[in-house]
Amino acid sequence: MLLHTLASFLAAMYEKTVLYVCTLLSTCFILLVIRQLVKQRRPRAFPPGPTPLPVVGNILSLALEPHVYMKKQSDVYGQIFSLDLGGISTVILNGYDVIKECLQHQSEVFADRPCLPLFQKMTKMGGLLNCRYGRAWIEHRKLAVNCFRCFGRGEMMFQKISEECMFFIDAIDTYKGKPFNPKHLVTNAISNVTNFIIFGQRFTYDDHDFQHMIEIFSENVELAASAWAFLYNAFPWIEYLPFGKHQRLFQNAKEVYDFLLQITEHFSQGRVRQSPRHYIDAYLDEMEQSASDKATSFSRENLIFSVGELIIAGTETTTNVLRWAILYLALYPNIQEKVQKEIDSVLNGRLPTLQDKQRMPYVDAVLHEVLRLCNVVPLGIFRATSQDTVVRGYTIPRDTMVITNLYSVHFDEKYWSQPASFCPERFLDSTGNFVKQDAFLPFSVGRRHCLGEQLAKMELFIFFTTLLQRFCLHFPQGVIPSLRPRLGMTLQPLPYSICAVRRQQ
Repeated sequence: MLLHTLASFLAAMYEKTVLYVCTLLSTCFILLVIRQLVKQRRPRAFPPGPTPLPVVGNILSLALEPHVYMKKQSDVYGQIFSLDLGGISTVILNGYDVIKECLQHQSEVFADRPCLPLFQKMTKMGGLLNCRYGRAWIEHRKLAVNCFRCFGRGEMMFQKISEECMFFIDAIDTYKGKPFNPKHLVTNAISNVTNFIIFGQRFTYDDHDFQHMIEIFSENVELAASAWAFLYNAFPWIEYLPFGKHQRLFQNAKEVYDFLLQITEHFSQGRVRQSPRHYIDAYLDEMEQSASDKATSFSRENLIFSVGELIIAGTETTTNVLRWAILYLALYPNIQEKVQKEIDSVLNGRLPTLQDKQRMPYVDAVLHEVLRLCNVVPLGIFRATSQDTVVRGYTIPRDTMVITNLYSVHFDEKYWSQPASFCPERFLDSTGNFVKQDAFLPFSVGRRHCLGEQLAKMELFIFFTTLLQRFCLHFPQGVIPSLRPRLGMTLQPLPYSICAVRRQQ
């Protein structure tokens, strides 16, 4: 009888406990939903935008071609509108006029970075590209600019690019005109230009450790723009879910960090103070000089983040531009023929120099058209407002995330006739001279514009000109590759094979 009573009591207590726990969890869930819905309310005088779904907002709309979706929404709401990314109120800038108005005329206001959970997890808002606008950014930007000026310009850098270009050409020659996927060779060649600035030397094309790191970088650039990344920024607690692409992102980031830690230590050996051989030496000099300054942003951790960001920025973008250029030149043999005719008439068989670029307006026009049409970084790197501001009558509070749709600039019908067409002549005048176009912003604009712009242009010209001087490019017989891009933070071509046949000159 006593045991029966005890069992009944315990059963009743268990039922009450379960009821209390369920009630508590339900209450917490309801409160979280209410909190999320409150976060989704647009601030007063905020730009309008499409109606968000409860809790997730407009995130699902960005799953496929977000840059195209944003441009279409601008037809409805205007050049400046807003999206709700799971409770993160975000302003979208579309078209050349409004992007110039914000990024150039209010450069300092739009120079910050958003404190997104993904950025905090990956780089702790440190390093160079993702750090907040302030002293840390000024210190790291100044150091990087000085290093690019010292190690990345002038005759010495031109010589290094030319040497790497010869390695690239020799590697292509090994295929003897047979089909191959150029991604591996292009990636290695372009990354070695940045490697010279960062490490003071190149890596061979069969260095498996470095190749593996580059592959991980490329994968993370794709994953960082996936729907899972947007969901993580809105709901950081999904970090504890055992599935999802964000887990792969974090795993890759840890592996890259450990590898970069090893190679930065390796390349810092033999350093002579105040006589830097490369970026790592220069960074360590800054660390020592500011050791007594408690507010300094220079640290071993930020060195690793900076090195990783410079490798990504210097490799992923230029690599994909050159891959798109190869694809389009093979697709348009008449344009390829014009390019080669101009190269032959100017170079007459010798290697190109930087001075030759002024004498090759058509080559310059083709490269500009590839940059415009392919939109390698369609949404730039996300920005944030450093203070309250007003744009076209709309109030944008401080710390608001801002996305600049550079794709919309290059497809702005106000400035480009038939923007979806590949037409290098749009960069030439009636006499065949190269002309600049205002609505051309592949490297962004303002205080956060790409610091490697001049180096990238130098690389593209030398690699592109040397490649077309020596080879005719065409696809394998019966094959026409897709022009649909592979989506990520950058737009890269889908894998394709090319035949590079030695020209008879």
